[in-house]
Amino acid sequence: MRGPGRNDFFDGITKLAGLLAAMCLTKGNRMDIKKAEFVSSFTAESHCPKTGLPEFAFIGRSNVGKSSLINMLTARNGLAKVSGTPGKTQLLNFFNINDRWYLVDLPGYGYAKVSKSQQKTLAAMIEGYLIRRAPLVLVFVLIDSNVPPTAIDLEFVNRLGEFGVPFALAFTKTDRQKKGVLDNNVEAFLEAMRETWESLPPHFITSSKYSTGREEILDYIQQVLKSLPS
Repeated sequence: MRGPGRNDFFDGITKLAGLLAAMCLTKGNRMDIKKAEFVSSFTAESHCPKTGLPEFAFIGRSNVGKSSLINMLTARNGLAKVSGTPGKTQLLNFFNINDRWYLVDLPGYGYAKVSKSQQKTLAAMIEGYLIRRAPLVLVFVLIDSNVPPTAIDLEFVNRLGEFGVPFALAFTKTDRQKKGVLDNNVEAFLEAMRETWESLPPHFITSSKYSTGREEILDYIQQVLKSLPS
C-alpha cells in the first residue's frame, strides 16, 4: 500500500517529521496554547463549522486515553471529558485552539457496549468526516503502547490509507510499562505496518501523566500549519 496522502500531502508531512527530528526549535517557535475552548458537538460532517480553519482530528480505540491526551496537549484539565466507561465519545467534538485551528475529538473505534445499529451509525459518521471534510489536515491515531499490535488498529490505519487521509501515530500510556516492553510494542506495530506500507507516518511517544510528547506534537502541528497555503 502506498503511503497515505490527500493530493500527496503525506509526502510533505513525512518530510516535516524528518525536519523536526533534525531541528532544535527554540521556545519562541513553540506553540503556546493561549485559548482552548469547546465549540460544539456535531452528528455529521455537514453540520460542522464552516470557518475553514485547519482541523487536526484525534481518534483511537475505546479506552486508549484520548481525552487525557487532549487535556494534556491543551494544558486544560477537563477540557475533554475523561470517562471510566470506554466509548462515551459519540459525536464530532470541536475545540477552538488559539482561534487558529480546530482540535476534533472523534468517537473511538471498537465501540464498547453499544448496539450494532449504533456501531454502524458511529462508523458512518466517522467515515463521512474523514472522507468529506475539506479542512481536515491530519489525523492523530492513538495506539495503546501497552499491548502488541491489534488487528483493529492496523485495519483502521489501512483504511486511512485507502481514504487518502494523512495521519500520524501517537503511542499512549507509556508510563505504565517497562521501557523494553514499550519499545518492543511500538516497533512491532511499525513492523506490522511495513508489511503493507511503502513509507511509515510520523509517530510520537506520549504519556498524559508526565506530559511526554506534548512539545513534540505541538511543534509538529505548528510546522504543519506553517506549511499550509496562506
